[in-house]
Amino acid sequence: MKLWRPRPQSPDATTRRPVTGPDRKRAVEEAIPLPVEIAGQWAWRILAVVAVLVVFGLLVINLREIVVPFLIALLISALLIPFKAFLIRHQWPRWLAVLVSLLLAIGVIGGLVFVVVTQVRHGFPNLEAQSIKAYSNFQSFLAAPPFNITKADYAKYVAQISTAVQQSGALATSAGVVAKTAGSLLTGTLLTIFATVFLVLDGGTVWSWIVRLFPRRARRAMTGAGAAGWTTLTVFIRVQLLVAAIDAVVIGAGALVLHLPLAIPIAIIVFLASFVPVVGAVVSGALAVFIALIYEGPLVALIMLAIVLLVHILEGNFLHPFITGTAVKLHPLAIVFVVAAGAFVAGIPGALFAVPLVAVANVMISYLVRGTWRGGVSSGSKDVVSSE
Repeated sequence: MKLWRPRPQSPDATTRRPVTGPDRKRAVEEAIPLPVEIAGQWAWRILAVVAVLVVFGLLVINLREIVVPFLIALLISALLIPFKAFLIRHQWPRWLAVLVSLLLAIGVIGGLVFVVVTQVRHGFPNLEAQSIKAYSNFQSFLAAPPFNITKADYAKYVAQISTAVQQSGALATSAGVVAKTAGSLLTGTLLTIFATVFLVLDGGTVWSWIVRLFPRRARRAMTGAGAAGWTTLTVFIRVQLLVAAIDAVVIGAGALVLHLPLAIPIAIIVFLASFVPVVGAVVSGALAVFIALIYEGPLVALIMLAIVLLVHILEGNFLHPFITGTAVKLHPLAIVFVVAAGAFVAGIPGALFAVPLVAVANVMISYLVRGTWRGGVSSGSKDVVSSE
């Protein structure tokens, strides 16, 4: 008696062949739903883009002492090159236009430094007296309830903190950090000057060399994308210069009206910090509020805080939506998050360069996606950087 019997097979079972080649590919495509297939294709492309961005970011972070001076030189050149082109259009010799542009930049930066140093030296005696008075008031505040810290207790706490700092070796570490920072600043300054001179002198040749690194079929597209990105960068830096000047004038005028010490240096700091969109003026304005609190009291500090908030409202609701947002084609909310992300990744340099980098990348990618460069000779085939 048999306990097992084979199942009957279909007539073509012996002749069935494994599915290979185009038939197998067709079967796989039919088995995978179309939404899943589209999502998978998007997923690996997004992962590839993220991987490239991560590698590029790590490279920039490791080479920040070279990249940051070059980016600063690029921003300065975005201001100077249009001015140089303006002089050349008015029959100035090229070498003289370049020289005047560079001397103008040196004069403005040197003038700002000279004003800050002069104001600090001029107001130092009053600043010293006000600091001693503020220090005494702070001790009196701690001596009152609920703290009840006497001067003897205060001196003991200060001595303990000083001893702990000395024993930890933090002073030696700080001295080493200061020396390293000073060397980095000197090197960065020299690299910035060097790069600015070459970009203003012959930036178009630099961009043409970069374009030649791409395949021949992509050069027309990259030339046009570079022209679009350079236009956006020059518009951004000029608009941001206007916004920074408005912020500095309003906060500086408020500090002068309230008779705060170092009102002009505060205005200059606000001007420089305002090149970081949205948050720069608020962070630098906090310095004015702190000085008002220390030297003039809570009431004056509240008035100064109201002025800083007024500048923030003006910048967030008028200047950036109607001026900066139009120039860089970014929503103010996107600007805030881009600045925050840049500061998180690379600190102050990241906050400074985040918006112009994203704006330029957005314009260049949009130009490449539109494909208008395929129709004929690209409008960006002229000198991208020199704009002459």
